Amino acid sequence: MKRLLSLLLVLCLALLAVPALADDAVTVTDIQKYGNLVLSISGSQFLDMGFSYGDIVTATINGQELDMPVGTNYSDVDQGSMICRVVVKPDSGEDYMILAINMGDLATSTGIAAKEKIEADPGYVWNYLVEEPVEVSFAMKEQGGYYDQWVMHQLVRSENREDYPNLSDEAYANFRAVATTGMGEGRLYRSSSPVNPEINRNKEADAAAAAAGVKTFINLADNAETMQGYEGFADSYYAKQQIIGLNLGVDFSADDFKAGLAEGMRFIAANEGPFLVHCTEGKDRAGFVSAVLEALMGASAEEITADYMVTYFNYYGVENGTEQYNVIAASNIQKSLATAFDMTSIFDGDLQSAAVNYLAAIGLSEEEIAAVQSKLSAPAAQEEEAPAEEAAEPAQEEAPAQEAQEPAAEEAPEQETETVPAQDAIPGIAVLVF
Repeated sequence: MKRLLSLLLVLCLALLAVPALADDAVTVTDIQKYGNLVLSISGSQFLDMGFSYGDIVTATINGQELDMPVGTNYSDVDQGSMICRVVVKPDSGEDYMILAINMGDLATSTGIAAKEKIEADPGYVWNYLVEEPVEVSFAMKEQGGYYDQWVMHQLVRSENREDYPNLSDEAYANFRAVATTGMGEGRLYRSSSPVNPEINRNKEADAAAAAAGVKTFINLADNAETMQGYEGFADSYYAKQQIIGLNLGVDFSADDFKAGLAEGMRFIAANEGPFLVHCTEGKDRAGFVSAVLEALMGASAEEITADYMVTYFNYYGVENGTEQYNVIAASNIQKSLATAFDMTSIFDGDLQSAAVNYLAAIGLSEEEIAAVQSKLSAPAAQEEEAPAEEAAEPAQEEAPAQEAQEPAAEEAPEQETETVPAQDAIPGIAVLVF
């Protein structure tokens, strides 16, 4: 009897020692705009179980085993790679856990759910394709197996203007003219959103667009209802110009991204410049679309890379010539553009021909491609000025923002870059390292 009681006691203690994850209690509680899976477990609970930043874990989702590193930001991994995103911020009270694909759509790729486009804000709804709740479990794959790469990818950004004393308002807003080979002077600009206040750069971006005389905006991030709902939209310079709202996701390979991008290209062909391409941060979607247009106009891989990486200096102080600069460039724009253009490397081959082929593949005709090239190469002085009264009309009346089909953060990411105190490469900003 004593032996039996001892065995029962040992069994009870063993059961008490089994962590919650082993009990399959973790479930998907929400699916974000870009297909990220929000879990029922908090970030601190996950870390308390012995997992750490830089570990590689195996997540079992709906019976599928997926290996991914543990990190803090979507940008901790290359574009197209999975991330187990663990956020714990005692100061702000944020404590959550998300599974995602950087610039991708995990919900769709795992077959958990399908996104349906709707007219009402936010423009989409997720329909589950499997029985709810969707359970998730974790196991250690390789402790510390991604730690060096995780450290290299740590990027921090401030949303406070005073934290960037050495940047102009234009640079703070990530606003700039695209001046690569073949691009007409003052024809194309890129920036963060001139109307979305999420990263506190909209007013600077709107003022810069007004100073540049931008007439046509390609909004990659929002649909009409969303953009018009931002506080201050009606009073902005932006609202009085030609706008198309494409509401694109962040998976550049998705069919609906390509269809929406084709609509954006046709909008350029049908309207007058100067043009401005933006998403929320002006980093990922705007970076990719700008790169496609730069290649179309004859830019080299070096020029495309340099323009893309200006954003990483403006936001994070990443400087050319550093290992971090090279790692970010290789894992982001150089990789995504090579994939889109079906090239081994953007440094090998004819980028302009590849851009033409890419635009044709997503549905543009030869005439439409030629029209885009013409609009981006024409000197600004050659275009007719729009009548003042026409420019004063509300955007939704003059050119109703159009929606593209949806694909895959949020806040993206967006598969979004995490907002924390900005890094030491920018004077007066602190670094957060876990």
